[in-house]
Amino acid sequence: MRANHQSIMLYKYKNKILLLLTLIIVGIVLQVTGALEPQRLIDYAREFADYWWLMILLVVLQIVLFTFALAGSSILWVTATLYPPITSSVILALGATLGGVTAYFFSQRLTDEWIEKIEHSKIYRLLQKNDNFFTLLALRLFPAFPHALVNYSSGILKVKLKYFIPAAFIGIALKSYVFSSVIYKATNTGSLYDLLDITVLAPLFFLSLLIVVGMVVNHYREKHS
Repeated sequence: MRANHQSIMLYKYKNKILLLLTLIIVGIVLQVTGALEPQRLIDYAREFADYWWLMILLVVLQIVLFTFALAGSSILWVTATLYPPITSSVILALGATLGGVTAYFFSQRLTDEWIEKIEHSKIYRLLQKNDNFFTLLALRLFPAFPHALVNYSSGILKVKLKYFIPAAFIGIALKSYVFSSVIYKATNTGSLYDLLDITVLAPLFFLSLLIVVGMVVNHYREKHS
């Protein structure tokens, strides 16, 4: 009986190692070939911009990328260039949220070494103490924040999906709308990098900070009530 249990555990461990090696190889190939470079993705997408299924394809592509902690945010450049800001933000929020959910469950299949690395991250320790909607929303809103760590940490901690899903969709939708608006306008001006300055990022920083301050005040009031 014990031998069977050990064989099953060894089989699962080998599967995890094989899966992670596959993901590493896929990531290296995508990086080396430049398949995820924004300009290349935009050139591909423009050929099919008039087809309705392109939106679905972009959502599915994000799901795959976010599940395996790859550069899902690169799809931002495609959607923001081809579609109006509202449409772009919905596509991005839907894909990233669904990808976040699949990453949430995929985190259970990570090896012990990967889980240990995630458990030592600041995001994991933060969610361990504050696994609520507002913490998750603040993390999603913060510019250039590693969504993969939020997804995997939430999965390992088994954060409630009723917090995880709406926080992901709302936070990513708001952030995507800000960036999509800038990129969409810049396609006509050619000054994208000039527009991506502090005046664009400031609202996201401020909103994230406001949520964090509110959480601190609420925690202080509950502690002294």
